[in-house]
Amino acid sequence: MNEFAAETRKKTLDKDLEKLAHVEEAASFVARGLVAPGLGLLFLALSGIIAALFVMGEPGSVVIIAAAAIGGYMALNIGANDVANNVGPAVGAKALTMGGALAIAAVFESAGALIAGADVVTTISSGIVDPAAVADKDVFIRLMLAAVIASALWINIATWIGAPVSTTHSVVGGVAGAGIAAAGFAAVDWATMGGIAASWVISPMLGALFATIFLAFIKANIIYREDKIAAARLWVPILIAVMAGAFGAYLATKGLKRVVSISGLQIAVLGLGCFVMVWGLAKIGVESQAAELENRNQSLRKLFRLPLIFSAALLSFAHGANDVSNAVAPLAAIVHAASGEESSVVGIPLWVMVIGAFGISLGLVLFGPKLIRMVGGQITKLNPMRAFCVALSAAITVIVASWFGLPVSSTHIAVGAVFGVGFFREWYTANSPRRRAYLERKGNKARAARKQGKGHDEAEAGSAAIGDPDIDDVPVSREEIARRRLVRRAHVMTIATAWVTTVPASAVLAAVIFLLLNLLT
Repeated sequence: MNEFAAETRKKTLDKDLEKLAHVEEAASFVARGLVAPGLGLLFLALSGIIAALFVMGEPGSVVIIAAAAIGGYMALNIGANDVANNVGPAVGAKALTMGGALAIAAVFESAGALIAGADVVTTISSGIVDPAAVADKDVFIRLMLAAVIASALWINIATWIGAPVSTTHSVVGGVAGAGIAAAGFAAVDWATMGGIAASWVISPMLGALFATIFLAFIKANIIYREDKIAAARLWVPILIAVMAGAFGAYLATKGLKRVVSISGLQIAVLGLGCFVMVWGLAKIGVESQAAELENRNQSLRKLFRLPLIFSAALLSFAHGANDVSNAVAPLAAIVHAASGEESSVVGIPLWVMVIGAFGISLGLVLFGPKLIRMVGGQITKLNPMRAFCVALSAAITVIVASWFGLPVSSTHIAVGAVFGVGFFREWYTANSPRRRAYLERKGNKARAARKQGKGHDEAEAGSAAIGDPDIDDVPVSREEIARRRLVRRAHVMTIATAWVTTVPASAVLAAVIFLLLNLLT
């Protein structure tokens, strides 16, 4: 009897211990979910403290400290949403791990923001809303506070639903909405707003066009050639050099122009110099790698991985140099107005730049993986060749748009390029005679090898080529293609809706917040 009671108590204790273990595991899981928000709140507090160290005792210091915390919140959201476009393709193509991508992006975003990000912020502080229409300093401060709160909230919502949106559009919409609430529709520069609306169409279309052109070129001249390695020896160094030249010009356009005055001719010469230098280096590198590669599409991936890593770093640097102003421009305008400065030029103090730079990097690390996975792998499947086309398209599109004065969004360009790659693959899979002929030749070789009793390896190589995942692992049947589309339509609709909604949504939010701030003061 005693033994039975002891055994019963032991079983009861085991069950209790098991329940306790499950409770501890659940508590640990919940706690992990609170770490990122907790660190984010800590950063907002530190932003306010940093501002207090520089402005305490000066006119409007309380407003500036509050604005610094709000600017930090905006920076966190930019890092969580916008940076995914720079590293997402490289992660989706498995050229970078998630950890490696976060580290590279965080370092280069901060470097770009601090080295080349300081600029006058006339577009946001005075280019959208006429300053003469909001002459009252206190009204202008409430306008900018409402704008940055609304744009940050909208980006936060977009990140939550998994939609990469333009942070520039969010800020512009916020300033316009608060400006309308403060001074009426006449206060807004509608020509600027018209350009923003045009970029909804121009940016993704140009990104998709260039990405499609480069992917079609790679398929025709490398992937579907009999001797892929020989074709790669010729064309891959040229493609890498084109990327280097494009990025040289891109960084000059988006970053160096903020530090030194560079003419269009100088930018072109810089891009050409990068092309020539990198072509020589890439040719040596590709030749050494190609000597060890098999004549298969899988082998080609290795040749594009290193360029993808560099492209992620360079895109992040340029993004930090350019888009940090979305986080700090309203804050800088508030500092300028609250301090009572008479100058019409709004400068960005260094402490403001530090909040923007590190806020973007922290937001990326804490909240960025969700959008990185979306851009890199959930819209369409990317491999190193396709991701290379996306990155190259992003750089060239910005250069072309800047040359012609077209308003574009880097977010829309990158995501549009991903869409372009996916939709082109759908069309190419269904309609390309070259692809069908290539698969037929490979199939015939495999069947001939089996029939003649040749080695297992040779027959296996021919069979593997038919189902090679780099040859768009999708059945040729049109019914199967319709069933297994390469681009997820649900993501297309979600992202397109978020793009179109961004400016009006942030504008409405800003108008409501401005009116609430008026009631509180």
